[in-house]
Amino acid sequence: MMRCLAVDDESLALDLLEDNIRKIPYLTLVKRCKNAFEAQEVLAREPIDLMFLDIQMPGITGVQFLQSVAAPPLVIFITAYEQFALEGFNLDVVDYLLKPVSFDRFLKAVNKAQELFNHRNNPQMPAPVMDYLFVNAEYNLVKINVRDIVYVEGLKDYIKIFLENVQRPVITRMSLKLIEEKLPSDKFVRVHKSFIVSLEKIISIRKGKISIGGVQVPISEHYKDNLQRFIDPTHLAQN
Repeated sequence: MMRCLAVDDESLALDLLEDNIRKIPYLTLVKRCKNAFEAQEVLAREPIDLMFLDIQMPGITGVQFLQSVAAPPLVIFITAYEQFALEGFNLDVVDYLLKPVSFDRFLKAVNKAQELFNHRNNPQMPAPVMDYLFVNAEYNLVKINVRDIVYVEGLKDYIKIFLENVQRPVITRMSLKLIEEKLPSDKFVRVHKSFIVSLEKIISIRKGKISIGGVQVPISEHYKDNLQRFIDPTHLAQN
């Protein structure tokens, strides 16, 4: 059972959230809050597993509130305006729901939260497979299918995500470490301080370089062992 907190300054939105939560047997609503200050009080005294958090609220936004919480629960952002979701894309929330929220979309989000919750509480369970992710690019929240990613290049505070059959990379403000944590570790491997590659998209490996997506990606000594886990290490040493 996941203990939930609903935070929204609109009573009708809270009513809808409460109704949806009651329909799902593995969720229980602990408290409804109309602002971040009420929510902070609840978090201080109650164990909360999942928080439904409106972004645009008076006084302090949902993004600002989440940034202030030292050990936040799982969070699903809710917003009436798509542009506000861009503010929180980098906070590693479970999902974003755009008002008005259909029950089917709500159920999909909480199913993802349940998988993450189960993995947190039982690390022996396999981590949920993420088949897509959202990034902020050119003032839009862009959905990227993980299977389409060929490789990722890090550039200081930005990354370039190169996709299959797409000429231009998606450029977003995010660290390479953060996207590495989001990508499935059995399908992607970091081979250099500036590069993560898709294992299934590798064409060949020769002389410390990977041929992938029409380019040559270097393999650094520091990350060489990462790649060796997936291929014959003697072959890598020879090439």
